[in-house]
Parts: sequence; C-alpha cells; structure tokens
Amino acid sequence: MRDVTLVKIFNHHIAQKYVNRSGLVHAIAVAYHAFHLAKNRGVDTDSAAKAGFLHDIGHFTWYQNGKWDYELYRKNDIHAIKGAERAHKLLVRLGENPVKAKEIALAILFHTDSYFPGGDIIRTPLQEIVKLADEKDEEPGGQHHYRKIDHEKAIKLLQKLDEKIDQALNEES
Repeated sequence: MRDVTLVKIFNHHIAQKYVNRSGLVHAIAVAYHAFHLAKNRGVDTDSAAKAGFLHDIGHFTWYQNGKWDYELYRKNDIHAIKGAERAHKLLVRLGENPVKAKEIALAILFHTDSYFPGGDIIRTPLQEIVKLADEKDEEPGGQHHYRKIDHEKAIKLLQKLDEKIDQALNEES
C-alpha cells in the first residue's frame, strides 16, 4: 500500500494553489504519460506519476495579472528548482517516504534544462521519464498551461490513475 496517493496530493491546499495555477490538465496528462513510460521501462510507476503530476508546481511566480506569462517564464525560468523544493516539502508533509520524496523532487528538478547555463546532464531513468512525459504534452507558446478541467473530472482521472498504479505495484510484487 502506498503512503500517499495522487488524490491525497491533489486535495492538499498547497497542491490546489500551485498545481491549479500551473495547469491542472497538463499536470494530469504528464502524470498519465509518466505512468505509462515508467511501466514500459520497469521504473517505479508511483514515483513517476507523482513527479509527473507535480513537475510544474514551481510555476506560480510566472503569473501576471492572473494570467500565465509565457515570455516572462522563458526569460526567468527557475520553476524546476522551486518545484522540486515545494514538491519535496509537500510529499514529506503528507507522509511520503523521505527517500522516495527526494527521488521525486530530483525528477522534478531535472525534468527540464531550460534553466541550465549549458551542457548536457545525465538523468536517471525516472528523471528521463518525467522529462519525456512533459515534452509529450507541450504545446507552442505554453498553451498546455491554459487548458481547463472541472474539479470532479480531475478527481475521477486521478482516482483512475491511482487504481492503475496500485494494480501495477501489485503485479510487481
């Protein structure tokens, strides 16, 4: 049994504040992509889905006048740094295993290279999965952050993904 589910994360006020503002539809889509990529590659599906769901939790600072400012984001992006810290703090607060919370936070930190001064980095399989899952759902000009979903539909999608994760973890046991 997992310590923390996606629904539990989503229902926490910190996730509500930051995930909703950075694009809930995108967060859910990336969580699903990460789950499937992880399952196909033999990587922990729970960690992948959580990192995918929380990967943009650091975006809040790039809103202006209640609207996502893509150009400001591209110019000053450090969302992966802020997101890794926020996600780690949130996961630990919710009762996630501290080692697992760190792995998820590092996957969030390395899901993009937009803030790196240059050069390539070598990612772990989990970090590579979150990067690829994010790229699968991107749209030009950051439009993937604007898509909307109602609260009930979001909960249902996350419950469904939680069930898939539980099923995958049972198959691995």
